[in-house]
Amino acid sequence: MTAARAGGIVLVLLCLVALAAPLLAPFAPDAPAGPSLAGPSASHLLGTDALGHDVVSRLLWGARWSLPAAGLAAGVATALGVSAGVVAGLATGVAGAIADRVVDIALAVPRLPLIVLVAVLAGPGRVTVPVLIGLLAWAPMARVLRGRVRVLRRAGYVDVGRGFGAGPLHLARRHLLPAVAPLLAAEAMLVASGAVLMEAGLAFLGLGDPTAVSWGLDLHRALGEPGVLLTGAWTWWVLPTGLAVAVTSVAFALLATGPAGADR
Repeated sequence: MTAARAGGIVLVLLCLVALAAPLLAPFAPDAPAGPSLAGPSASHLLGTDALGHDVVSRLLWGARWSLPAAGLAAGVATALGVSAGVVAGLATGVAGAIADRVVDIALAVPRLPLIVLVAVLAGPGRVTVPVLIGLLAWAPMARVLRGRVRVLRRAGYVDVGRGFGAGPLHLARRHLLPAVAPLLAAEAMLVASGAVLMEAGLAFLGLGDPTAVSWGLDLHRALGEPGVLLTGAWTWWVLPTGLAVAVTSVAFALLATGPAGADR
């Protein structure tokens, strides 16, 4: 089994878990289900957190937050990256130089400090953080697409289309985008992989929606609990949640190494 196939299988399973969370979760994720910091038992397979929430239930429901957040961030970054990359790759002269500088400046912007700053100013929200991640993650994708489009625009079939009077939009839609689609898919998976970590990290810093059922928010609450790392509670509260974030991010990254990422 290839790494990409393994990543794809894990993501499919995670999506199924997210969709079926209301059916699979033994308890409501936001309601106390037992005593505080109870250890694993037949009733609570991974114990409970400091507020008595069932950890398994919050893990299952957390997938319903992290996966859509990663998808939204990847969608925003892809839309911007495709637009900027294709324009920079096709444009020549002054327009091409301006497009190049825009991409280069976006690449130089320190993303993490800016995301933290804007997240603090914008306030918590289900859409705010994923959209913000996407708005600041498009530049690497645009850089890769810019180079590939510049190679493809010299291809014979593109010259033939240009000779028949095809404009830039027609060339991009009919010839260039289909040719870069595998590369685009790989880049989108990498953005999604980073978005899972970024969203969890921001929630861990307390910049997420405090009303959400989120893996990052659970880590924030767990590590803010006095003495949690000095007792066995971290093995059923912190460790499984951290593993869920890591496995999801790695699954996206592995999927990007498949045929779609062979041309990167």
